Amino acid sequence: MLELELKPYRLKLRHRFRISRDAYNEQESLIVCLGSKGHVGFGETTANPYYGMEIAVMMESIEAVRSNIEAYDFKEPKSFYEFLSELISDPFILCALDLASWDLYGKKLGKPLYEIWDTSIDQYPISNYTIGLDSIEKMVAKMKEQPWPIYKIKLGTDQDIAIIRELRQHSQSVFRIDANCAWTARQTINYAPVLKELGVEFIEQPLESEDWEGMEQVQHHSVLPVIADESCRTEEDVDRCALHFNGINIKLTKCGGLTPALRMIGRARDLGLKVMVGCMTESTVGISAIAQLLPQLDYVDMDGALLLKEDIATGVELLDGGVVKFAEMGGSGIQLL
Repeated sequence: MLELELKPYRLKLRHRFRISRDAYNEQESLIVCLGSKGHVGFGETTANPYYGMEIAVMMESIEAVRSNIEAYDFKEPKSFYEFLSELISDPFILCALDLASWDLYGKKLGKPLYEIWDTSIDQYPISNYTIGLDSIEKMVAKMKEQPWPIYKIKLGTDQDIAIIRELRQHSQSVFRIDANCAWTARQTINYAPVLKELGVEFIEQPLESEDWEGMEQVQHHSVLPVIADESCRTEEDVDRCALHFNGINIKLTKCGGLTPALRMIGRARDLGLKVMVGCMTESTVGISAIAQLLPQLDYVDMDGALLLKEDIATGVELLDGGVVKFAEMGGSGIQLL
């Protein structure tokens, strides 16, 4: 038997966050709580206009199967995920429930998930810190406000190279570029040599998600590695991305949670792809789940909680310089404030 509780939030951001196709001052979030025998696991999903996801609709979908979920004899997350997949098809909803089940499972065992998965946190990739689109002056100011060893720079304007040239004048940190589908193949190929000289490590999702022909051109001619994001949503996308990208960025909300993410990581490794996990401006609830995967990753983007004015939970902390402080309790180590 499980106890299910749903908690919607509006997470206010420190700065207006803008990418090539959208801008917002707050992030709507849904926290799912799963309780069993004195333990509570927490999971998170977010609203997302690009994918047509609304919190109220997701809550209605969960409420429609509440009795099924609460009657389930929970033992471990993978079989629970199979059960949920028969009831719910939307990965954003599955993500929140799956994350909560893994957190619950780990708390019951008294072990963090990375330990349950037989991985070590002796070494892990440093998260980037994201600089959203703005005037060049404000982007420089945001960077100075948060000194960091790796920055992800959002682009998608008519002055993208000028932005990177100016930011480079104020930092020697590694830069990563995320165009969020705003460029053409020709732009990407032409920009890449300049960006490489300016200390850019890779380009994330330069083209529209379905522009596979364009990505084939980029794959053959770009001097920088290219990582799939919008083109890699679920498990079924990994094989196709292997033919057009150097790596994939897995978002737990898009793929359906930790359970499918673990399979995607395994498949990507089989195909020789670099593996990144990214966030959707989640609170510490979602970020703590991502952190459990760190030993299995090449790159990570888990700065979501740092972009908030106020957090709603404690758990894994991302400290200055990208150092990760893991929670002492089991699961993902989450407690709501």
